Amino acid sequence: MKDTFKHKGLRQQLVNELKHKGIRDEAVLKAIGNVPRHLFMDSGFLHYAYVDKAFPIAADQTISQPYTVAFQTELLQIKKGDKILEIGTGSGYQTAVLCELGAKVYSIERQNELFKKTSKFLPKLGYRAKKLVFGDGYEGLPEEAPFDGIIVTAGAPFVPKPLLGQLKIGGRLVIPVGKNVQEMTLYTRKGEKEFDKEEFGEFRFVPLLEDKN
Repeated sequence: MKDTFKHKGLRQQLVNELKHKGIRDEAVLKAIGNVPRHLFMDSGFLHYAYVDKAFPIAADQTISQPYTVAFQTELLQIKKGDKILEIGTGSGYQTAVLCELGAKVYSIERQNELFKKTSKFLPKLGYRAKKLVFGDGYEGLPEEAPFDGIIVTAGAPFVPKPLLGQLKIGGRLVIPVGKNVQEMTLYTRKGEKEFDKEEFGEFRFVPLLEDKN
């Protein structure tokens, strides 16, 4: 559980690379610079931790590419104290970035192996989500709604209706939509039944799976 000067230096290089790729939000860049990504990966991958790539983790899932994490987080436009729902806790890296930004994070993971591991691991690093849930992300978390923002960290073949319904008016849903390649999509809730939709280009994600195992 060490975070050395070398790791911090590599993180700063990563932050500079993300700036170069077009990430502008200073708070997001600072969060990426603060979260020790190497601790979220198996020790065998340590020298890859600050390369801007996705890498495999347990349960056939991946830790997202830092650029993707930064891009999705920037689209959310998080303010301190915002209530954010994350669909797909995974390694907990994105969760930690959201916590760094001062969000109140509610996160759902459907892979039991990952859920158990990440629930224990995040608090050890000092990242305390409001709630970590083992469950089906397609359903969202109706008992905690509405949310200022919802982030989906896996590719969804369609937009789950419950997620749109759990946004506050003015709330934002960031979701990669598509089968093999996903279009990064932002929905902003304008009224009871009114949503703005914007698309931000292609990304590749592991699939969002229904039901839990």
